[in-house]
Amino acid sequence: MEYWLSIAVFVIAYIMIIWEKVHRSTVAISAAALIIVLGVIDQQTAINAIDFNTIGLLIGMMIIVGISRQSGMFEYTAIRLAKQAGGEPMRMLILFSLITASFSAFLDNVTTVLFMIPVTIALTDRLEVNPIPFFYTIILSSNIGGTATLIGDPPNIMIGSATGLGFMDFLTNLWLPSFIILIATTAIMGFAYRRQLIASPDKMAAIMAMNEKERIKDWALMKKSLLVIALTVLGFFLHQLLHLDSATIAIAGAALLLLISGESIEEALFTVEWTTILFFVGLFILVGGMEANGVLTNIAHWALNVTGGNEVTTGFMVLWISAVASAFVDNIPFVATMIPLLENFGALSGMPMESIWWALALGACLGGNGTLIGASANVIVVGIAARMGTTIRFAEFLKVGFPLMIISIAIASAYLYIAFWMV
Repeated sequence: MEYWLSIAVFVIAYIMIIWEKVHRSTVAISAAALIIVLGVIDQQTAINAIDFNTIGLLIGMMIIVGISRQSGMFEYTAIRLAKQAGGEPMRMLILFSLITASFSAFLDNVTTVLFMIPVTIALTDRLEVNPIPFFYTIILSSNIGGTATLIGDPPNIMIGSATGLGFMDFLTNLWLPSFIILIATTAIMGFAYRRQLIASPDKMAAIMAMNEKERIKDWALMKKSLLVIALTVLGFFLHQLLHLDSATIAIAGAALLLLISGESIEEALFTVEWTTILFFVGLFILVGGMEANGVLTNIAHWALNVTGGNEVTTGFMVLWISAVASAFVDNIPFVATMIPLLENFGALSGMPMESIWWALALGACLGGNGTLIGASANVIVVGIAARMGTTIRFAEFLKVGFPLMIISIAIASAYLYIAFWMV
């Protein structure tokens, strides 16, 4: 009975998350409470199913970024980049793509788009150019940049926490395909929108006249924030050598910034996206319910029969299924389901699993570029743009994002085959 209940509650919750009529965090936490009340799993098993390394890492980074944002450093950076491009729209598009990907890799993609989009709107208004190419590029490059590191995208955080793969493992194995895909995507976007990326000389001069220093609200806080961010990123590089989990590094960085900035902890906690945290908690419990009742083990047996235990076949299947699925449903619940399934698959097959984890990371993160609902960053960009008077349409983005997603997954396929599977 518990076996089928765990499946039924999970499927209904997933459908409601996709439907989006009820907030996904409400759905996840309600469904998690339901399976405990129904006796599908007991409370202690539910608590054990929660990945506190993922939760701690998210909370720590949210606090660091939330405090840092108050200094105005992110807006300063965007305007400085625009001036470096001479106010020329095409060069701005390229630089914004690179900086969005870089910030997304070392902060996270949701945070990055939160500060990039308002500044982009202000700059494109001054230039009197269409902001849509910039919005599309920021969405695409944020998800590509987030693919490259452990902390760049929530699916990677979850994979790293479950497998023990560290920051350097992700960076070493995923920076190259991410970089190649970023260059290809930026080049295609620049070529496709070249006729819209033209501004008059006087408009470009107005950009050059902007004073980026005026965006800095607190110079002392900015210096302290940069110090803590640098130390935290260094900690991620060294966390395996230091024998510290990534969550410990993030929480320590948040605590240090709280201490040296004098920021009120109550105000700092307001910057944490608690709805996202609750969403993760609920998902972990839901997936834990299916794992405890043998559902994922049975699915793993089926997958083993389909692939015959062949690493190359399994890797391509995971990569492409993850990409297509993540384009149409949020990649976070998809990866939350896939991780224990693949763990069961690895235990049954005895197959080396590292390349399979990279296939999952690449598929889930890059697949988010396929549609406007594929990743949290996409949805946030749409919301901010709408509030500021620009509508981004699902069908129009699909025409751009889905073909570029297919190209990126083809590049990822070639990379994985050459790097891991070619005999």
